[in-house]
Amino acid sequence: MIGIYARVSTEEQAKSGFSIDFQIREGKKKAATNEVKLYVDDGHSGEFLERPALTQLRNDVKGGLITKIICLDPDRLARKLMNQLIVTDEFEKRGAELVFVSGEYAKTPEGNLFYSMRGAIAEFEKAKINERMSRGRREKARQGRVLRDFQIYGYSYDKDSEQFVINEYEAAIVRLIFDLFTQPNDLVQGINGIAKYLTDKEIPTKRGAKVWHRQVVRQLLMNRAYIGEFYQNRWNTEGMLGNKHKSPDERVKMKERPKEDWIRITCPPIIDEIRFEHAQRLIGESRRRWSGRSLNKYLLSGLLRCGDCGNTMTGRRTNNWGTYIFVYSDEKNTAGAKNPGCRRRIKCQEIDDEVWETVRAWLNNPDEIAAATEAKETIPFELIEIERIEKELEKTKNGRKRLLRLFAEGEEDFGEEEIRQQLRELKEKEEKLTNQIRELRSQQQMFAENSYSRNLIKEAAEYYLSKAPDELTFEDKQNLIRHVVKEIRVYEDHTEIFTF
Repeated sequence: MIGIYARVSTEEQAKSGFSIDFQIREGKKKAATNEVKLYVDDGHSGEFLERPALTQLRNDVKGGLITKIICLDPDRLARKLMNQLIVTDEFEKRGAELVFVSGEYAKTPEGNLFYSMRGAIAEFEKAKINERMSRGRREKARQGRVLRDFQIYGYSYDKDSEQFVINEYEAAIVRLIFDLFTQPNDLVQGINGIAKYLTDKEIPTKRGAKVWHRQVVRQLLMNRAYIGEFYQNRWNTEGMLGNKHKSPDERVKMKERPKEDWIRITCPPIIDEIRFEHAQRLIGESRRRWSGRSLNKYLLSGLLRCGDCGNTMTGRRTNNWGTYIFVYSDEKNTAGAKNPGCRRRIKCQEIDDEVWETVRAWLNNPDEIAAATEAKETIPFELIEIERIEKELEKTKNGRKRLLRLFAEGEEDFGEEEIRQQLRELKEKEEKLTNQIRELRSQQQMFAENSYSRNLIKEAAEYYLSKAPDELTFEDKQNLIRHVVKEIRVYEDHTEIFTF
């Protein structure tokens, strides 16, 4: 029986006249009969052998069902020379005749050479198409255009402007997720709790799924698009197109390109940067804060660190002359521990009470956070100064450019040494102004972080004061402490509490 193989990939379907119908029609003319079996790969790249119709054709040839194969051109069979030769050799060994509409290839050294040359040319054309498409996509990205709908929760894709626009319904859920993760509340605990909460509330994911998974929530919390930063050309997906036809161990994995190759696109922010960075710090701390659930509850689990050896201090029950007591210890008994610790121990009740009383004092008087965070009140002076210095810096850079132009043109009114001296002075001034701007921006950032720390205390205080003291559960206290305390360092004679 005669088999006709036809293939077209998506980009070829739009750009060339070799449609599926055309290939089938020409194939039937070549066969001079309508008694044929069709094998059609519509929308499959010729770069890979793993194509549904081609696989079926190979199996039918192997089973003796097909004895003659008609194809429009060798590049329909495969876009890589090696793949063409593999399929051709496979058909010949089974006694099946391979015929091309575009031309006959004699089984002679000259015919085989010409056939191989056609395959090499097809492979070269495919590589050039890929290269041109990649270059075009990179250029579009550099122009600030979003290449496609990346399905980012909180945004919709506007095809006309090629930009992200805020999806108000989803954006409200994004803000809710950040609030649940960064603010004390009775609703959820950690990323797992958020995922379960969203699932229970029947809020669909971006793809319409009913179940939210922990990893989806975590990726959402870490997505910098929510502060207006989206990166294209970040991932290299070359070779992944054929993964669906490969076994798991043969699939090509997505690789991250070097950071300097990323192309940043500005998009409308949904979350303010300070809250986003606070969420990143919480995520960084979450592994040791929430990892493992012991049989006993420890108020400061994941927060304590020995001030001398640097080891984290974990809660444990220990036998003290026949009496069991609970302590935090920096000892590491596991094999391969970098530091076994300095054997520091402190009673749980002792430090739990000390830290809780400190935090409770802050919550009863939120203004005291100013002393705890060493906040410094500032005035808009920094903003005014940065604007003034930036203008001065621009004038200085322009002055250097004019002098360099004069130096290059060899103006007679200026001596070479005089120009060199002025260039040195302007360069020194430029460096000085740049350092001043950097220092002022650093002060701005410090003030913003201190202000946010005070806001964290205020949020926690509102939650704390909304409840009567006897209503506070162990989990309430633990949640409040973790909301404002980043780390607690224990020394021989004192303890230091570090806030966010």
